[in-house]
This record gives sequence, C-alpha cells and structure tokens, in this order.
Amino acid sequence: MVDKKISSELVYRSADALSVLSIVLLAYIYPKTYDLSPYLVAGLGATLLFGFVGRFTEIYASWGGRPFMRDEGMRLVVTWLATFLLLIFIIFAAKASNEFSRFILIAWLFITPLLLISSRYVLRALQSTLKTLGINNRSIAIAGVTRQSLQFAQSIDNHPETGLQIAGFYTVTDQETPHIPSQYAHIGDLETMLEAARSGTWDQIYLSLPAGWSPRANDIINRLSDTMTPIRLIPDEFTKTILNSRPMEMMNTPLVRLYDEPLTGFSAIVKRVEDIVLSLIILALIAPLLIMIGMAIKISSPGPILFKQNRHGLRGEKFQVWKFRSMTVCENGADVKQATRGDARITKVGAFLRRTSLDELPQFFNVLQGHMSIVGPRPHAIAHNEQYKQLIPGYMTRHAMKPGITGWAQVNGWRGETDTLYKMQKRVEYDLDYIQRWSVWLDLKIILATAFKTLNDKNAY
Repeated sequence: MVDKKISSELVYRSADALSVLSIVLLAYIYPKTYDLSPYLVAGLGATLLFGFVGRFTEIYASWGGRPFMRDEGMRLVVTWLATFLLLIFIIFAAKASNEFSRFILIAWLFITPLLLISSRYVLRALQSTLKTLGINNRSIAIAGVTRQSLQFAQSIDNHPETGLQIAGFYTVTDQETPHIPSQYAHIGDLETMLEAARSGTWDQIYLSLPAGWSPRANDIINRLSDTMTPIRLIPDEFTKTILNSRPMEMMNTPLVRLYDEPLTGFSAIVKRVEDIVLSLIILALIAPLLIMIGMAIKISSPGPILFKQNRHGLRGEKFQVWKFRSMTVCENGADVKQATRGDARITKVGAFLRRTSLDELPQFFNVLQGHMSIVGPRPHAIAHNEQYKQLIPGYMTRHAMKPGITGWAQVNGWRGETDTLYKMQKRVEYDLDYIQRWSVWLDLKIILATAFKTLNDKNAY
C-alpha cells in the first residue's frame, strides 16, 4: 500500500538543500563576485555531503544506546560544521580556493546553521498546525488496556503535532473494558482488532498485552503476520528490560545479559584512563582552591576538614567517600538524615560549598584510588540504599558501575534532597539509562553540563 501522506523526511531534506544552497544567494548579492558557477557547485556538493555526513552524525550520536545529542539544533550544527570542513578540504585539495571569496565562505559558515535550525522549527510548527487542522494525520488504534498503553495514549494527546489520532482501544480480555478512560472509545475485542488489521482500517495498530499473556503472545503475533496494517508493540517492563539488554553466546547457547557489568575489557580500560587523566589535570588546576577551602572550614567551625562516610561502590563493595565537611555533624551510622532546605546543621561555609558543589572536590582522590569515577551514579549513604532497595525495583543495579562525582541524573535536574519516592525513582531511572548508554562522549557532555549547570543548582542545599 503506497503511503500518500506527506513525508516529513522529504520536507526536511528539501529545507536542508535550500539552506546549504544559500551560498549561491550570498555570491549573487556580493558586489565583487560575478561568476556564480563555483558557488553553485559548492552548494550542490554541500547538499550531498550534508546528507552523507548526517548519517555518520546519527551513528556517532547513538553511541551508548540512545542519541547522544538529543537536541536537534545541536545535531544540525555539528553536521554542518563537519560538512563545511570537509568541503573546504576538497576545495583546497582541488586547488580551487582562488575561485572563492573568503568573506562569502565565512558568512556561509555562520548563516547556514541559523537557516538550518530556523527552517526545521518553522516546518515543525507548520506541520503541527496542519495536523491540528486534520491535514496529514494518521488514525491509530491501541489493542490492550495496560498501564503502558494508557501512558502512551496520554502522551499522544499531549503532543498533537505528531498527527496521531487515537480511534480507540481494543480489549483482549473481558476484565479490561471498565479500565478504559472515558475520553477513549471501546472499539472492539481481539477478534475485531484482527479483522481491522487485515482490512487496513487504521494506519497503525499499537499492541500492548497484559501481564501473564506471554503464552498467547506468539499466537497473536502469528495471526497478525498476514495483515496489511503496520503493527507496533508497546513493551511491558519485562520486554523493555530485554530490549535494553545485550545478547551473548556461551557454549553454543544464546544468552541475554539482564543485569551485568556494562564495562568490561577495553571499555573498562578506557573509562579508567579517562578518570585518571582528567582527575590529575583537575587536581593540578584546583590545588590552591582546595587549600583555601580547607582553611575556611577549619577557621569557621570546629571539627575535621574532611567528612568521610561509608558508601556502596562497584558491585556493592563498601568504601569511604571524601567530602569537605559542610555540617556541624558527621553522620555515618545506620540512620542518616538527608540535608534539607534551611537545615540548621549546615555551616555558613558549608552552605556555599554545597550550593556550588565544591564540597565534592575531594572525591577526585576517591577516583584516583579506584573507588569512584568522575561520572557515574551518585553514591548514596548505605542507610538510604537499605531503605530504597525495598521500594524501587532495580535500585541496586546502579552499582553495576562505579559511583561518580557527578552523573546523568544530576545534570537532568534530579539532584539534592529526595523527599519523595518519585524523586528517587527519577534519579534511579536516569542512572540506569546512563549505565545502558555509556560512552566517553556522554561522560564529556555530563562533565561540561556539570560545570555550567549544577554549580548553582537550586536543588543543592
């Protein structure tokens, strides 16, 4: 069946071509340039190279499981810079640099990213408007009333720009019907869904099977194999775990690593070298700062300069994490109270250190000792681990990687006091996401984000 709807990819690629061909317009309006041929060739070449380089940018961005550069504007800028440098190399290699004006090339370098980004956002806004008006929409049906399918439906309702229109829910068990929210229609049962899939009633059908239906899942999927409708699966928690796990083979038997060390062999060596090199560089740069902070702590309040607390590290092994003392107490027992806003235990110097994350600096010595990494899941007090491992499934799998001075959860806003279970769940969610997607480039992104974002975090106190 030929899809007669407008292709978003085609629209965006056309916009990219118009943007990179802006060099021709620059050459035309530049008063000292008369021959447009070299600029036309460069523009066409850039159009081809942009798509070619873009494929490698996507591969580069996806290291670690999901895109590294989630912001589309950032991906466009990186792709354009790589395209421009490659094109300049070709021009010089062909000894054709005399055919071009440096002014036009420099202007092209800076103007094109603006055109690329603005054209994307304008097109997205236009598509959203068209879809709101009912143009270029797709009708979908959801089979199975589960927590995952209801969350998916709510997400679609919150993003009308997707153009997906929910026709309703099919039920696959008799117990599901009462659980369908009133804003969604009940459009049939399993047999009705199979018939609709065969006749192409809907543009897409999303399948979400209730827990305990694994024995019948294979039969349902086989019956859907002769349909003309695209079928997509909304995974449950178990299936999601499988999809995020890595396959392996042992003794001619295929295996799936559900909970395993994410870094082994060469990857572990790269991570360790990264930690040692960066820690030595950072400690050399901040040595005077460490001395001044130590003096300020000693003068301002009685007690030790450093605060040491037992934490769980890689595979749950215990170690002592080092921090500059920021409180009047040094709790390290079975009952550890988290710092709260306006906590009377925090000293004046400590308040500044905690707000700017400077109290974490001694942990670079933990990194050199091999107990921590610069980037990884933040280590929690052992008392908190004992508490939350009973409340959050998969909580202790955070310890499949060395704890870090900073982490993916912290730069995404899940830092500071976890006064609700939801906050800790989100922190764990980002920690496990980092473990699945680890790469050197993701580490560097987190380090840079920490330097610019969390040094004055509102959640730090």
